[in-house]
Amino acid sequence: MNILVKSQLARIHIAKKSLRLDDDSYRSILERVTGKASSAAMTVRERNAVLDEFQRLGWKDGGGSGGAWRARSQKSYVRLMFAIAKTIGDHGYWRYPYKKALQLFVKEKTGIDNPEWLTADQAAPVIEALKQIERRVKS
Repeated sequence: MNILVKSQLARIHIAKKSLRLDDDSYRSILERVTGKASSAAMTVRERNAVLDEFQRLGWKDGGGSGGAWRARSQKSYVRLMFAIAKTIGDHGYWRYPYKKALQLFVKEKTGIDNPEWLTADQAAPVIEALKQIERRVKS
């Protein structure tokens, strides 16, 4: 099971709990939206449809986490920066959790507070710097 599937399943179950759905109501929604009674049996697209339905019903995606969870970026270069930063963090390089460390690193390198706000041209040297750090910590 890949990370996207695990993330979707976790978010579906968080939404179920947040919306205070009993098991019958939850399965009814799953069947109404996808024709399947189990989120594990669904495709990625079907799970996204279920998450959209939960949002329509009032669930705030990531709202109760105090900002710990963030939506996956639509920009591939931002996702790459987070992936490299996580790998670097897994090797114990950062003083802070990797998301906070990446934010500080981007701010130091570009003057921009959030990696999401970078253009591809602005992100390119940051990615190269991250790759250099990654090569050092892996060797």
